[in-house]
Amino acid sequence: MHTGDHYSLTEFLLWTRRDIYKLLVMAVVPTVLYAVGGCSWLTIPWVPIAMIGTAAAFIVGFKNTQTYNRLWEARQIYGAIVNSSRSWGIMSRDFVGDKDAQRTLIYRHIAWLTALRYQLREPRSWENMVKPYNKEYKKYFTVPEEQTTLEEELKKYLSAEDEAYVLSKKNRAAQLIAMQSAHIKTLHQQGLITSLNYVEMENLLVNLYEQQGKCERIKNFPYPRQFASINLFFIRLFVFIVPFGLLNEFQKLGANMIWLNIPFSLVVTWVFTSMERVGEATENPFEGSANDVPISALSRTIEIDLRDMLDEKDLPQPLTPVNKILM
Repeated sequence: MHTGDHYSLTEFLLWTRRDIYKLLVMAVVPTVLYAVGGCSWLTIPWVPIAMIGTAAAFIVGFKNTQTYNRLWEARQIYGAIVNSSRSWGIMSRDFVGDKDAQRTLIYRHIAWLTALRYQLREPRSWENMVKPYNKEYKKYFTVPEEQTTLEEELKKYLSAEDEAYVLSKKNRAAQLIAMQSAHIKTLHQQGLITSLNYVEMENLLVNLYEQQGKCERIKNFPYPRQFASINLFFIRLFVFIVPFGLLNEFQKLGANMIWLNIPFSLVVTWVFTSMERVGEATENPFEGSANDVPISALSRTIEIDLRDMLDEKDLPQPLTPVNKILM
């Protein structure tokens, strides 16, 4: 998540510079052929280009709206996780009549947050972080889940036996909630949790499963590829023919005015390719990009709150933005 008021123009130009190079060549070639080579037949009437541009604008707007909705839904889900986590903390502290059990329940919940964020950062074939321009920009920030392993992180919150059990499972986060359920069932049977409080805690675990499932739905189901494909095809077609359409418009202004086709074609096509790039960068809110939901920072905030409920003093520091990027 970018924490500044906006990306700088320099950042944006660097991020899209590969597109700019290609668009510049696409503008220069027809202009030179027309002005120097005498290929006047290269011009295309502006009306069909405008119609294609209108269609491209509509499909880009649709995509960007839908990808933003995916991002906003992901942020709402993690907001619900924050609230439910704090509720779990006060229930574990106030409903359970054993100090060691309180700590175990709270620390296991932090382990669940840890396992969940590691699972959400796992790459998928349709995600975009492998593309050169995203890999290059990634040097300006760090993704915590790529700096340490899940095994190293779980050691902080689980016993050696519980850690070995969790790591033997496919869906580690789901199994940690199952362990929570089994634990509070045992505590209820021992009389350390009343029946009413036991039901409330089980309901909260069900809610946490629901939030995890929502995260997995966004992670494992991409923005539909048919919409992403047609968006890409329309944009590429439009940026290819724009320089040919503007040739005819600038030649009406005079012989030397034809060279204005290069900068104006570049600007128009860059606007459209940049809108496409922004939509692409918003598609997958858990992929480890600069535009992700900051699940690492939110998890650290929850950890601080829960351990503070246990009156611990040696609390971790909140995660802070690196070059205005908060993960």
